[in-house]
Amino acid sequence: MASVMEDPTLERHFKGHKDAVTCADFNSKHKQLASGSADKTLMIWNLNPKARAFRFFGHKDVITGVQFSPAGDLVVSASQDKTVRLWTPSIKGESMVFKAHTATVRSVSFSHDGQRLVTASDDKSVKVWSVHRQRFVYSLNQHTNWVRCARFSPDSRLIASCGDDRTVRLWDTSTKQCINCFTEYGGSATFVDFNTSGTCIASSGADNTLKIWDIRTNKLLQHYQVHSAGINCFSFHPSGNYLISGSSDSTVKILDLLEGRLIYTLHGHKGPVLTVAFSRGGDFFASGGCDAQVLMWKTNFDYFDYREVLSRHSQRVTPDPPPHLTDIYPRGPHLHSAQSGAIEISPMVADTQTTAPAVIEVGQALYTATTAVNGHANNLPARRIASTSLNPNEDCHSSGQGSTSGSQSGQMGGRREEGEQGMTYPLEMRSDLPMNFSSTLERIVQQLDVLTQTVSVLEERLTLTEDKLKECLFNQSQILLQVRGEERVEEEREGESGSPVASA
Repeated sequence: MASVMEDPTLERHFKGHKDAVTCADFNSKHKQLASGSADKTLMIWNLNPKARAFRFFGHKDVITGVQFSPAGDLVVSASQDKTVRLWTPSIKGESMVFKAHTATVRSVSFSHDGQRLVTASDDKSVKVWSVHRQRFVYSLNQHTNWVRCARFSPDSRLIASCGDDRTVRLWDTSTKQCINCFTEYGGSATFVDFNTSGTCIASSGADNTLKIWDIRTNKLLQHYQVHSAGINCFSFHPSGNYLISGSSDSTVKILDLLEGRLIYTLHGHKGPVLTVAFSRGGDFFASGGCDAQVLMWKTNFDYFDYREVLSRHSQRVTPDPPPHLTDIYPRGPHLHSAQSGAIEISPMVADTQTTAPAVIEVGQALYTATTAVNGHANNLPARRIASTSLNPNEDCHSSGQGSTSGSQSGQMGGRREEGEQGMTYPLEMRSDLPMNFSSTLERIVQQLDVLTQTVSVLEERLTLTEDKLKECLFNQSQILLQVRGEERVEEEREGESGSPVASA
């Protein structure tokens, strides 16, 4: 049984974003942390204090979600510019663009095998993408308002999603059907995720609540109302014993799920906390908010090395297997009342002033954004120029001091191939494709672009038609009820007027 040892401590803060930090995630393989911001940039921070940070440009609007792939070799980001970008985290900042949504993309997440992506959008849809084929696969369309978040279960058989229609939905990825719906929210459902075993989901709301459900029995296991404002994000500890949450009340809360109580309140941000994330091993967690800072905390409150614990668990026969789809009952909404519990709050955790790392800006002249149309993306160039890895274990200072200007590629440092000293080549020359073949591909892409726009318009019209049809059916039912009520009143009047004649 784990025991509380020490209070969490603030290890470092990362300053480099020029606007609110909206999302963050740790790399599972390297000592890196990625963050997205309202300043439209993606930053990758090396946890080594002496290593430089990298800022990537490409999105045209606020970045709303970011996540490393399970292998750590890719980073995916979502944005209000209606696109999803799959980045190769090298000094070139190359990315592929996925387009299929017709409105802001609110979240993006890898499946646990790294083969699929799931996105949530203001176009009321949840979409699934293939990473290997670099294309849109299918869409889930039963939400009636903006979808805020979507996540795969650990075995990738289920998807959980939530949104402004005040529902949390559970989807079967094989049948693409909604198999359960939780509706008891007083406001928008802001975030949802599975625990590490996949037997439970947690969801947070704009009504300041956080709820944990057992999806095998559809029962509410725990209900927390420890924040004084809406909860924007949360993250499970790899052990499943703890959960951290970030709120618009400017605090980060740490919950002990075994004892069902709040154990820490962390004050480090000046303004709403928009994102929190545990590292894959659970020894660190990060938080970001409207103060444009990313704070990295050392966990300290559990003495177990969870990398070792998780490796042991993976070698055993799983004592608590993921739920079978037929075990999830009932299918409809199920109402529960809130549960109260004891709350313990620690003193404020002091901030430590650490120096900000040097930042290398990877500008638009230094990466190739190959556009995907209707979910089809061109492959990255086969011949990469100066694709120096951002792994902090490699020497980032091997060829010069490095410039903070993204437009001066000759000063960037890193390895360059022979005969390619800082030059930028067109796509045809980089991929060694003939010019005529390249022009044919370009015409195909243009035709696919037209097809994408047509599909998008049809999808939008279909959504509007469905909404209008629901409104018409509702009005029709109200009219029928009103007519029946009037008929009953008329019958009662006729019965009263005919009664004296019958007695006579």
